[in-house]
Amino acid sequence: MLRIGITGGIGSGKSIVCKVLESLNYPVFHSDIVAKDLLISDQELKQQIIDVFGAEAYLNGELNRNYLAERIFSEPSLRERINELVHPRVRAAFKEFSEKTNSDLVFSEAAILFETGSYKQFDKNILVVAPEEIRIERVMNRDQISRDNVVDRMKTQWSDDKKSELADYIIINDDKTPVLRQIEQILEELNQLQYSQ
Repeated sequence: MLRIGITGGIGSGKSIVCKVLESLNYPVFHSDIVAKDLLISDQELKQQIIDVFGAEAYLNGELNRNYLAERIFSEPSLRERINELVHPRVRAAFKEFSEKTNSDLVFSEAAILFETGSYKQFDKNILVVAPEEIRIERVMNRDQISRDNVVDRMKTQWSDDKKSELADYIIINDDKTPVLRQIEQILEELNQLQYSQ
């Protein structure tokens, strides 16, 4: 089995790539969704978050996302701290997910794969890229937030150039280059790699 990481900056369209893979019957683990679920369902983790961020991290038992996002984006040390708490649990969940599948290729989508060093746990990594202006427009429309807000979020992630150095494959999602063709080509190479092992 090959484990493949999928990442891309905010608004790059990595979820589109994941939807295509799922439509082709490949298992895709959504790290960011699992992380959000764990922040609510894992009582020990919940308490650790409250210890770090204070009681206002949760409102009526629900994660106070706006408050957390504000604190994390404005204080890099808190971003590191939450990653230290959440990522080991997400890794364990992915391991369990992988063991339950009988597919030769298993994919894991994560927003900050390279930034956290998590890319090292995968056999190969795919980076989804798009021009900055397109990404900004996509996120403004998707999240109904201001341009400045999107740009601030983008600043917390590595540049595509920096991530490209570590990626095994790059998918261009610029609304012009056919994404499906790029995915099929990568799958062909990955399957060949899997069978040659």
